[in-house]
Amino acid sequence: MSDSKYIRIEGVAQTFKTKKGLFPALRDIDLTIAKGEFVALIGHSGCGKSTLLNLIAGLTSPTQGVLLCAGREIAGPGPERAVVFQNHSLLPWLTCFDNVYLGVERVFGSGARSTGQKAESKAQLTERTHAALALVGLTHAAQKRPGEISGGMKQRVGIARALAMEPKVLLMDEPFGALDALTRAKLQDELLEIVARTQSTVVMVTHDVDEAVLLSDKIVMMTNGPAATIGEVLTVDLPRPRHRVELAEDPAYLHCRKAVIDFLYTRQAHVEKAA
Repeated sequence: MSDSKYIRIEGVAQTFKTKKGLFPALRDIDLTIAKGEFVALIGHSGCGKSTLLNLIAGLTSPTQGVLLCAGREIAGPGPERAVVFQNHSLLPWLTCFDNVYLGVERVFGSGARSTGQKAESKAQLTERTHAALALVGLTHAAQKRPGEISGGMKQRVGIARALAMEPKVLLMDEPFGALDALTRAKLQDELLEIVARTQSTVVMVTHDVDEAVLLSDKIVMMTNGPAATIGEVLTVDLPRPRHRVELAEDPAYLHCRKAVIDFLYTRQAHVEKAA
């Protein structure tokens, strides 16, 4: 398995059965993602971004084609692939610490036995949980419940829970979509720092052009649905670490931003009008 082809998506199509008949969501999806690469999936509503992310997560199976991660077929969910949803999905009766610990215990505690691995001690699981909360700056909120913290902090707990499982691939479905602009910007900056430290492979669904350009190494632009496919893949050749203020007038940043906007609002807009 080559690191340049860590995730391979080959000839993938996804069709759903509905009351109105078959609905072709995706067709002819071919994509490779390198180890440690940050990839953004962007496109208009209904273009199959989340469907493709769910396929990589193993939450659904493709109608056609195959998906591989680290040379192995993706046949279902696995601890090497963690998902962060737009809705933080925290259990409201548990503290931030316990919400993260729950995921850690499933992978490294009781869950480890099911894969033939030695289960870690409670002290080790506790240490992993504290480390994950520290990574997202929430040590001070460990004993608070979701109802006692802000929306941005809830999303950080969700990210901490995913990172605590030490996934090889972090899958994010519009994780900042429901947040206000300032909170969103702060979490984007924090995500840049976290990914730099963890060297995670990240696939992120977004509808925000600036977010895609700021965070990504590669932007996968989807055509309009139904039967959506990959219209274009843009390499974001901007050095890291990245700082949003410095990039605001960077010619390379502006070029990438214009390319994505042109695809979404000029080329794909015509498809929508013709439909």
